[in-house]
Amino acid sequence: MLKQRVITAVVLLAILLPALFASTPLPFTLLVLAMVAAAAWEWGRLNGLGQAGSVLTAVLCLALCGLAWQQGWLARNLQVLWIVAGAAWVLGSVALIRAGVPGWSTIPRSIRLVGGVLALWATWLAVAQARAMGVNFLLSIMVLVWVADIFAYFAGRTFGLKFTKNKLAPAISPGKSWEGVWGGATGVLVLAVGWALLDRHYGATVPSFYSHLVQAGWPLLVVAALFMAAMSVVGDLIESLIKRSAGVKDSSNLLPGHGGVLDRIDALLPTLPLAMMLTTLVH
Repeated sequence: MLKQRVITAVVLLAILLPALFASTPLPFTLLVLAMVAAAAWEWGRLNGLGQAGSVLTAVLCLALCGLAWQQGWLARNLQVLWIVAGAAWVLGSVALIRAGVPGWSTIPRSIRLVGGVLALWATWLAVAQARAMGVNFLLSIMVLVWVADIFAYFAGRTFGLKFTKNKLAPAISPGKSWEGVWGGATGVLVLAVGWALLDRHYGATVPSFYSHLVQAGWPLLVVAALFMAAMSVVGDLIESLIKRSAGVKDSSNLLPGHGGVLDRIDALLPTLPLAMMLTTLVH
């Protein structure tokens, strides 16, 4: 299993990195479009559709992305969209986590399908716009999610239940602890401050997400970093809730040793649109 995970990771990096650092945003935008289509196919399966229905879900998602691209949305100021998407993630996540695993199946399947496709569509738009703003900007958001996950894992392993008596959400994700959340938030806070300082020190021509926030003051950077760390955890919890409701461990087996595409991007689904929302609001 470990060998399989390593091989898959190496292959993914060999595909992702050249596209990310290409001279134009086009290769990475197309690559993420393919990933979003795969995630939409997984979304159909998680919501009880057969092969044909899942493929149709992927096609619908691709069509929405293609229409937005054709209409020039990648170059527009989409502040209203980011505010709506951000509000939907925050309010919807609170409602879903409160309802728990049993509450997911009570939502009409049509609403679940449409909501998932729209979330993937908004994420693709956010990635496309973020890459157009520059690699430093996009990477600063993606690394935030990785740091939150890594710090949460090691903090949870080291300090789990040593300062609190209860798990974070045992019915949804039994392995997560409050200590892990605090560790992830600490890691993201250090990352945000450090990245902003490095941008300033080296005179980055492409500001990172954190440098944009600092324009409105260091207090906003701290609050925003903690908020983003929390929403990263929320993205992971929501996917875990949905998988438990569907009775599966992984969203698919598309990525050997790593599960499915949704398993890899779950924390990015809320954080990317929210990062775009905060950036546009600062400006």
